[in-house]
Amino acid sequence: MEVEKTMKDHKGDEASRDGIGGTSGGILDDTPPTPDSVEQVFGDRADMAIRYVEFLSTAGLERGLMGPRERPRLWDRHVLNCAAGASHLNDGESVVDIGSGAGLPGIPLALARPDLAITLVEPLLRRATFLQEIIDVLGIDVRVIRGRAEAKAIIDAAGGADVVTSRAVAPLAKLAGWSAPLLRTGGRMVALKGSSAAEEIERDSAALRKLGFHDSRVEVVAAPDAEETRLVIATLGTKMGKRGSRPKGSAGRRRK
Repeated sequence: MEVEKTMKDHKGDEASRDGIGGTSGGILDDTPPTPDSVEQVFGDRADMAIRYVEFLSTAGLERGLMGPRERPRLWDRHVLNCAAGASHLNDGESVVDIGSGAGLPGIPLALARPDLAITLVEPLLRRATFLQEIIDVLGIDVRVIRGRAEAKAIIDAAGGADVVTSRAVAPLAKLAGWSAPLLRTGGRMVALKGSSAAEEIERDSAALRKLGFHDSRVEVVAAPDAEETRLVIATLGTKMGKRGSRPKGSAGRRRK
């Protein structure tokens, strides 16, 4: 697959400069302390979650994927916060995380719920390379595709998903426009949003309906030792065309 091959062809060059396997991947004195709840949330993958936070607090900061002010808040504001979204995912669902960046929320979801089939979509090479390195070192079954969510190659490669998720990627209307083509009919957009989540739904309700979404709502969830997470959840009832009309002769993308 070309979108994946492009990333892997450059993997060695970036890894040699910023490799996770080098000093940037080690445990530093200012790595955030591990909360007691990590084992409760991640079970027998708690050690993997700890290693992931080490990556974020070292190589992630060095490569500019995380801001230095976020280091002490990696557990409560980022990793545990994202893992809380797993409560609204069903067993064995296929999940596409668009604009994955440093792997949030996709990697915490994969660690908390190994039953999920997760694909990370990220357009930037350095970020996609970082994600692949983490996945390889942790040994988790997660796919990385480099490209933009709205690109035909990405839709062909990852479309028909049960769930499209994202975090801090775009305003809701734009996010819904990127999510809809990747979902099967009846699939759900589950977007991690901030305190203005309800206002975004009200503001963009017409755009959501035009794209075929219904039952849009906010669910507040929380993991122990973490900030609350607001999920904007909307179900795709009908696959729509670019102008909001049902494509002729199409009942939507068949689930793979």
